[in-house]
Amino acid sequence: MKNDAMADHGSAALPAPWREALALLDRDLLRRRTAERTRAVYGRDADELAHWAVRYTLEPADVDYPWLRRYAAQLAERGLAPRTTARKLAALRTLFRVLVEHGVTAANPADLLASPKLPQRLPRALKPADVAALLDRIPASTPLEIRDRALFELAYGCGLRAEELVDLDVAALDFDAEQVRVEGKGGKTRFVPAGEHALAAVRRYLERARGTLDAGTGEPALFLSKSGRRLSTSDVRRRLRTWARSAAAQGAVHPHALRHSFATHLLEGGADLRAIQALLGHSSISTTQVYTRVESARLRATYERSHPRA
Repeated sequence: MKNDAMADHGSAALPAPWREALALLDRDLLRRRTAERTRAVYGRDADELAHWAVRYTLEPADVDYPWLRRYAAQLAERGLAPRTTARKLAALRTLFRVLVEHGVTAANPADLLASPKLPQRLPRALKPADVAALLDRIPASTPLEIRDRALFELAYGCGLRAEELVDLDVAALDFDAEQVRVEGKGGKTRFVPAGEHALAAVRRYLERARGTLDAGTGEPALFLSKSGRRLSTSDVRRRLRTWARSAAAQGAVHPHALRHSFATHLLEGGADLRAIQALLGHSSISTTQVYTRVESARLRATYERSHPRA
């Protein structure tokens, strides 16, 4: 009888149907400009399922809900962290969505799998003074410095995801209307107001730096690397880490921290939650409501410090 243990990734090469399925997944993630780290992790998660399925002589089209439920049960038996299990199941949903789109399977069996309940983690938001110190620490002397200042002024000023930043083209900017056209998740377009500091930094970049970085390829991307290509999300994370260290920021600062700070500072300033939802491009108000918990936590801490009978 075959063992239900997870497959050893040192085993023989996968059969052609599974190799083709994994290749379809990877091409889809590339086409959608998925973050490189996510693409790599989803690929490993799908590869793990493929090796497991081969032990039962299952091809991609043979993997139905009962088989996936069995696989998910074994993931649970391994004692994985809930977030790891949830990520693996998300990878499988993506894999089978792609297979449905290419006619390999008729339905997505992973849609029926229940993800583990995850603990609510409050996003880390920087204080406004800390954001200002970080941004002001970026000088404006070299083309790369000018680019980085514009990049992170826009990230904070518009609350953009790293993927949205690197997807921006020059044509997305509208200086007259003081807004940016953003292509968000699921191909949804939204128009986000841009503040004075962000627009000034981007204008300076376009006038003084982008032409120097442009390799003459006609690349439409707004933010270019030193070789003239479109930046990747890993480039954005790396450059932000560099400037955060320079500014002696407390703890790690990720691009999403600027987005969280954008939303939190709007809420603290009295912005309506629905307006913040629209600016962030959240499809559900429940996603935005996490920021009310951030504000509640801050108010609770203030109360406990200040109230005589707290």
